[in-house]
Formats: sequence, C-alpha cells, structure tokens
Amino acid sequence: MIEPTHPPDGADPKANRILAALEQPDYDALMLEAEIVPLKFRKRLYGQDEPVDAVHFPLTCMVSLLVTSDGTPQMEMATIGREGVVGASEVLQVQPSMGLNLIQIPGDAVRIDAEVFRKIIGGRPQMQKMINRHLYALMRQILYGAACNRMHCMEERCARWLLMTHDRAADDTFPLTQEFLSHMLGVRRATVNVATGMLKKAGLIRYVRGKITVIDRTGLESAACNCYQAIIAVYDSLLPVAP
Repeated sequence: MIEPTHPPDGADPKANRILAALEQPDYDALMLEAEIVPLKFRKRLYGQDEPVDAVHFPLTCMVSLLVTSDGTPQMEMATIGREGVVGASEVLQVQPSMGLNLIQIPGDAVRIDAEVFRKIIGGRPQMQKMINRHLYALMRQILYGAACNRMHCMEERCARWLLMTHDRAADDTFPLTQEFLSHMLGVRRATVNVATGMLKKAGLIRYVRGKITVIDRTGLESAACNCYQAIIAVYDSLLPVAP
C-alpha cells in the first residue's frame, strides 16, 4: 500500500469527501503523485480564463469562485471546501478557469499537477464519476445562489453564505472582509453593514476587524432562506460524508 506523505500539522487527505470516497487503488495512485500544500488567505489559485496548472482538493481551506470583469472581482458564484475539488473539470476538458478562484479561508489542500491528474484519471471510471458528481453539485449551488440573490432579502442571503462558510471552516471564527461580503451579496460595501448589522443585533454573529464569529448556529439557520438546506441536500445525496 502506498503511504501518502503528511504535512507537519497532520492534515488528513481523507478529510476531503471526494478523496475519502475513492476506491483504495484510485486513492493510492492519486496520492503517490500529490502533495499537501498550505494555502494562504486571499491567494489566487487561478484567474478567470487563465490556464489551470493544478487540481486542488481542499482539506481545511475554502475556495471562493468569483466572476470578474476587467480583472476586478464582481460577485461570488460558489464556494468549495472539503466536500469538493477545484480545477478538475477544467483540466479534464482542457479549458481555462471558469472564474477567479481565491482562498477565502486559509488552510491545507491536496495538490496534483494538471497533466499528471489527467493521466491518472483516464482509466479510472470511479474517480471520473466522483468528479462529475461534484461538478453537478457545484452547478446546482451556482443556480440556487443566483435564484437566492434575486428572490431573497440580504439578511437571508448573508445568513446562507455564513452557514456555508462555517461548514467549511475549522473554527467558529473565520476571516471575512467588507469587500468580500460585498462580492458575496452583490451589493456595495456600504450596504454590507445592513445585513451584518441585523445578524449582529439578533445575537447570531460577532463581526470585529475583518473576522466573523458564529455565536448562534441554530439561530443563523433560522435566519437563512431554504436555499441553504437545498444546497446541502444536493451535496449529501451525491458525495459521501468524510469520516
């Protein structure tokens, strides 16, 4: 059996739901060529329409997928954490990145060179199946998010995004700037204070110096629209929960 290397902090590759679901031969083949890398806050993995040189399986980090215009981030379309993979679909289809992929929560990820990943997955149908399932779930997340931004109030939208981020964070406190909140909500920075202010007043979160702390998870779920539960249900139906 091939033993993957682990970083000093002991991050487990099988914390990622896709990697944990792979058959052992597929997992071993992938990890033989992979490395576990630390990814810093706000690091750009790939810009929109840029070549994707590597595939990343988040372990403790979270990646935000943003659409850009003239190189400037406009709005977040989706988030990817330990339930998914970043860059795999583009690599398999030999296409540039769909959007700007930015590290929103720092942490570790399994990284594998794009060309190597393409060769490994070629004769492994179960691995291809898992990647396709994740792509479908990601597209559903984008669709729900687009509908949510159109139909629901800012407080509900903000609560939904905070819940999805909290799911992927290793702590109740995580970095979140007003600038990024404005991309998430698709509004001006001045308007961001309205959404966070309502959630703070209700005692659900604390927001100090660019960091959010979730104080009342149950209350935050009640404040969110049903899009959050719908997105979670899609992922749970397609991707096994990592042990």
